[in-house]
Amino acid sequence: MSSLTVQTSGAAREAVDRHVPALVADGFAGKLFAQDPTLWGAAAEEESAKRLGWVEAAEVSRPLVPEITALRDELAAEGVDRFVLAGMGGSSLAPEVITRTAGAELFVLDSTDPEMVAAALADRLERTAIVVSSKSGSTVETDSARRAFARAFEQAGIDAASRIVVVTDPGSPMEASAREAGYRRVFTADPTVGGRFSALTAFGLVPAGLAGVDVAALLDDADEAAEVLREDAEDNPGLHLGAALGGTEPLRNKLVLRDLGSGIAGFADWAEQLIAESTGKEGTGLLPVVVGAGEAPEAGAPDVLVVDLVAADAEDAPEGDAVRVGGSLGAQLLLWEVATAVAGRLLGINPYDQPDVESAKTATRALLEAKPEPTAPEAVDGAVEIRGDAQLLRGATTVEQALRHLLEALPDSGYVAVQAYFDRLSWAELEQVRPLLARATGRPTTFGWGPRFLHSTGQYHKGGPAEGVYLQVTAASDTDLEIPDSPFSFGELISAQADGDAQVLADHGRPVLRLRLTDRAEGVRQLVRAVEALAG
Repeated sequence: MSSLTVQTSGAAREAVDRHVPALVADGFAGKLFAQDPTLWGAAAEEESAKRLGWVEAAEVSRPLVPEITALRDELAAEGVDRFVLAGMGGSSLAPEVITRTAGAELFVLDSTDPEMVAAALADRLERTAIVVSSKSGSTVETDSARRAFARAFEQAGIDAASRIVVVTDPGSPMEASAREAGYRRVFTADPTVGGRFSALTAFGLVPAGLAGVDVAALLDDADEAAEVLREDAEDNPGLHLGAALGGTEPLRNKLVLRDLGSGIAGFADWAEQLIAESTGKEGTGLLPVVVGAGEAPEAGAPDVLVVDLVAADAEDAPEGDAVRVGGSLGAQLLLWEVATAVAGRLLGINPYDQPDVESAKTATRALLEAKPEPTAPEAVDGAVEIRGDAQLLRGATTVEQALRHLLEALPDSGYVAVQAYFDRLSWAELEQVRPLLARATGRPTTFGWGPRFLHSTGQYHKGGPAEGVYLQVTAASDTDLEIPDSPFSFGELISAQADGDAQVLADHGRPVLRLRLTDRAEGVRQLVRAVEALAG
């Protein structure tokens, strides 16, 4: 049977004791796996009725396995063994977790930063195929990457169509255009599964399987877990985890996620987008805060719940207000999807919509069309331009002063969100500002790479409670890259995405400090020094 374990203590245990008996009595698990759309109330019913295919994804996806294997073998025979994935949100995060855990190589291109796109294009193009994953096909980041790779293949004398694999919904505009273009393969996924619940569908399996992962074993794990998760039983781990996440009273809405040797690489990042985008709406929700194993300075706060990811056979019980979760990857993917559905029920929201994600996309489109002149910074400190509302900045002339004023706007129950709009692979050192800011404030602090987080925590930032302060970091680049047959470049696109999101946050009354690094290397050093000074 499934090796899933969910252990709870403190407020989490109280939530389990309070809610699980009622969930069992109501037959929640059985109804969920029977795809009952009424579980989240009348307002959610129309959307839920179209979004519950994920509960049987492991079974429905089984016929994909030989098709993926056959395509991998075909490509290998042609000398193609490097794979790039162009996808956003669940379409990129699930394959990234699956491949990293298996030790398989997959370049996940979920950025519009010209330097990151250029790096994806520059490496072994003659041995590369690209998987383009988008439910609609209209996702701007994904479509831009497809265009760039098609042009690069053509310029290298490679038949572009033979190197492009598409994953999309049946009947989408991308399915039609991909078939017309004669792309190597078009996989269609179950249209009744939303993007963030799509790990066990073609969106998760095709790129991972092509990269060499044994996706049949992943489905076996999930199938085995489903037998336990569908039961209306007091020991159902999905009910336990969902009750712990969404049922604490008062609600502990900051979930500090730590990996204490789970053996699953990057799982917390996948869980972050699943939970934040599913629950962060109508002024409520759960904010996952991904931290290092030795961290949690905010653990004692009354709005924080520590969630530790542990090895499947870990025996240590949690302490304080905490949850410990263990299990194999396929089982955990399904477990957390079930738990998110349970948490949505307890929070009284629809876990299947994302009403505030579109607002940033709309603002981006408007900026790309209008192409306004850049606004002058309020101040310049070395390699950093400082922008923000005058009331927030209060005359700050240095990065440290501006950061101090931003943190002074942080409510007692608030969080800090760092948003970095540039190459996450080359500039991973920037992530060190997150634990430093957490230490400086004693409050939960998140870090998101833009535009990737717009398909993840971006929903929570606008739809969740108004208690965050936002540090946006953008960067100039010596390199820009044309997007073929497009009126804007990658540099213009990522700039508009940052500007659009900042505009929407400001429209929602959220405090936003914007720092633009005119020199990436010096700007990162300068920012880290300023945050270190604040952290003491």
